[in-house]
Amino acid sequence: MPRRPQKPNRRASAPSPSAPPRREFRLPESTTPALPAVEDFAALDMPAGLLKTLTAQGVTAPFPIQAATLPNSLAGRDLLGRGRTGSGKTLAFGLAVLARTAGLRAASKAPLALVLVPTRELAQQVTDALTPYAAAVDVRLATVVGGLSIGKQAHTLRRGAEVVVASPGRLNDLVERGDCVLDDVRITVLDEADQMTDMGFLPQITRLIRQVRPDGQRMLFSATLDGNIDRLVKEFLTDPVVHSVDPSAGAVTTMEHHVFHVQDETDKKAVTARIAARDGRVILFLDTKRSADRLAKRLLAAGVRAAALHGGRSQPQRNRTLEQFKSGYVTALVATNVAARGIHVDDLDLVVNVDPPTDHKDYLHRGGRTARAGGSGSVVTLVLPEQKRDVPRLMSDAGIRPRTARIASGDAVLATVTGAREPSGVPVTIEV
Repeated sequence: MPRRPQKPNRRASAPSPSAPPRREFRLPESTTPALPAVEDFAALDMPAGLLKTLTAQGVTAPFPIQAATLPNSLAGRDLLGRGRTGSGKTLAFGLAVLARTAGLRAASKAPLALVLVPTRELAQQVTDALTPYAAAVDVRLATVVGGLSIGKQAHTLRRGAEVVVASPGRLNDLVERGDCVLDDVRITVLDEADQMTDMGFLPQITRLIRQVRPDGQRMLFSATLDGNIDRLVKEFLTDPVVHSVDPSAGAVTTMEHHVFHVQDETDKKAVTARIAARDGRVILFLDTKRSADRLAKRLLAAGVRAAALHGGRSQPQRNRTLEQFKSGYVTALVATNVAARGIHVDDLDLVVNVDPPTDHKDYLHRGGRTARAGGSGSVVTLVLPEQKRDVPRLMSDAGIRPRTARIASGDAVLATVTGAREPSGVPVTIEV
């Protein structure tokens, strides 16, 4: 693989991690023209094993973000991609990483490519999505996240892995322990970069990227762009190709947005229970772990197969709950923002904000669990009287024009939009 020219040293003049974030983000203008998009994977310079696996997986044509970015990422260009969740970003960067790593072998503790993600769920999703493609080109993957045995992860790195998918906190721990060395990393990907910076990972991210090869390739993917993303782009990307898909990050034609005003907490509980009892799966978002647990318990008592998903559960519990939801054994997933990114569930057509989020980015990423990959879906937000002033501003910031209605639990519009129906009232038990 040809080496890229040495990048200029921008570290001395780069903003420190503690510097205040810029308020505005301006897309950089590339001085080198981007390579044209392709209409077919076969037009890309990729190993035959990847092309064969795409066909076997039923992936017949690239999504827009894949068609536009892959010619450039395969050529080794730095890249800034903006696209809503579900737009195909994982394969957009994953195929390039695997194609450019195929045929190479990592030394013990020294990966060749790094994918940073904000949550354990997203790390597992990325690993699962890339595993068949990695096997096709004999590339070893390792997943490094908190909540699981650090000793086992260190052992995996000692055995050697070409591509590491990691959360910043756990990877920093392994680097500090001497169980991982980043000097050989030639491709670095930041997936869901906006959420990582929102979660306070910015200092850890910069610490990690400053350890990788200075002449390496960097790709940054984000659903929204803000001042912290601007800092990462300015410090770490050189003449990046810029591509944007679904700029409003969720206001797509296949997704409907509804705001339902409810009279009080009692009515809100009744509306929530009827929606949860629908014939089909639904994710119900709440603000806190405690409220998620309370709602899940209340729904189980009413006869709804519900389970809570939040940061207070162990990783094995979270994994089991997700599998139960994906299989349909659990039909109502009661979640906090830990599930707003990193969960991919096929054919999920309804997301409900039982508690409206306070930030428009949280709204977009909660809603991004539905209408994925060109599918259709609805996002419903329940609003109490004391919240009615804040929600219009939230929707405006998100670029959303929702349909608004004042509803009660028995209203026909509720059933029409969500499939709401009366719970059976027969208590059920779900093993978590």
